[in-house]
Amino acid sequence: MTKLFGTDGIRGESNIAPMDAETALRVGMAAGAYFTHGGHRHRVVIGKDTRLSGYMIEPALTAGFIAMGMDVFLLGPLPTPAVAMVTRSMRADVGVMISASHNPYDDNGIKLFLPSGLKLSDEAEKEIEALVNSDLTKYKVKPRALGRAKRIDDAAGRYIEYLKQTFPKHIKLDGLKIVLDCANGAAYKVAPVVLWELGAEVITINASPDGFNINEKCGSTYPESLAAKVKEVGADIGIALDGDADRLLVCDEKGNIINGDQIMGAIAASWNERGLIKGGGIVTTVMSNMGLEKFIESLGLKLERTRVGDRYVMERMRETGANLGGEQSGHIIFNDYTTTGDGTLAALQLLAAIITKGKKASEVLNVFEPWPQILRNVKILNKTDPLENEGVKKFILDAEKTLGKNGRLVIRRSGTEPLIRIMAEGVDKQQIEKISGDVESEIKKLVA
Repeated sequence: MTKLFGTDGIRGESNIAPMDAETALRVGMAAGAYFTHGGHRHRVVIGKDTRLSGYMIEPALTAGFIAMGMDVFLLGPLPTPAVAMVTRSMRADVGVMISASHNPYDDNGIKLFLPSGLKLSDEAEKEIEALVNSDLTKYKVKPRALGRAKRIDDAAGRYIEYLKQTFPKHIKLDGLKIVLDCANGAAYKVAPVVLWELGAEVITINASPDGFNINEKCGSTYPESLAAKVKEVGADIGIALDGDADRLLVCDEKGNIINGDQIMGAIAASWNERGLIKGGGIVTTVMSNMGLEKFIESLGLKLERTRVGDRYVMERMRETGANLGGEQSGHIIFNDYTTTGDGTLAALQLLAAIITKGKKASEVLNVFEPWPQILRNVKILNKTDPLENEGVKKFILDAEKTLGKNGRLVIRRSGTEPLIRIMAEGVDKQQIEKISGDVESEIKKLVA
């Protein structure tokens, strides 16, 4: 069976399986077969980011769903969280986002949403994979039962109003100068409008997509240009989204870059003071800094950790009743409002925290002293999984024993790229640099 799904849906290089038209057609047919139940008229909503290959994937998926008797509603370029929102709003049977998130333009991906707006479980993904690899002929409908396709022209407006409703009614953004980096991606129209309508002076950069420039030296994966612009224009804060706008990074008025851990810490502190925290704490992943964990504990709250992936964060939030969670990378989830990471929504909640404090961004956003972290990536050049090698396993175990209580190692295979990701964290920076380097060298022996 062909393995399709990774950490965040299906992803790969455009026009090469699984991100080619043939596979997209079968994914549409398989998802259509999976989500079709009962005698009602079935609906699917499809959004996309600004990649050129979206023009290939979108019609292929559409044809697959129509062949299964589903009506397709096309949203055009729109952030991932907007697709999840419209899926819920339209009572659709399934939602689809065509995006490779923070990856360069030559990649693309497919993310699927349940009618609730939640991402699929591992079990659902496995069933759809099985359908993709099966004979789908028996699921095709008769000519009279074929679906139809229609464009929804007001989807962006719906999302803009939805976002504004999440912002505290007694707060305005009047007087704030904000630099907004749209990464030439899916939020290039909606995000600037939201901030401007709430009163901010918005200086927008990287909001001219051409099909090729999404995430290209811009957005949350390249925040240096944002920091430079903030200092150039004397802005109060900078906000950088990624290609599908489900995450963000920010920088303060001094140009200091603030990651998702500090963002969660600042919002948690503000919400805790206002009595808004639910579930007794927040949920994040194994990648979040120990400094954040200690800070959350100092507030009298608990920090829960999950495996990497915002859908796993969301699953744990639903289990614990938490209404705030996310990832160090900037996926922030607000369970009171949404079902997935939302960069623009996170920006609004962070701005509310800053305004409530009545202080500068630099005074609000650096809430804890992070433990030193070293991140390394090893490219996988063959199909061998080095993490299954007994020698590598023992090497990692010995390294963890060396760190003891003064640090930790998180080593995993990326779900979106052919990489082994190594994260070492500890109180002694020199020690974790050496240990992470040694682990990297050991893994490289098997993947070269």
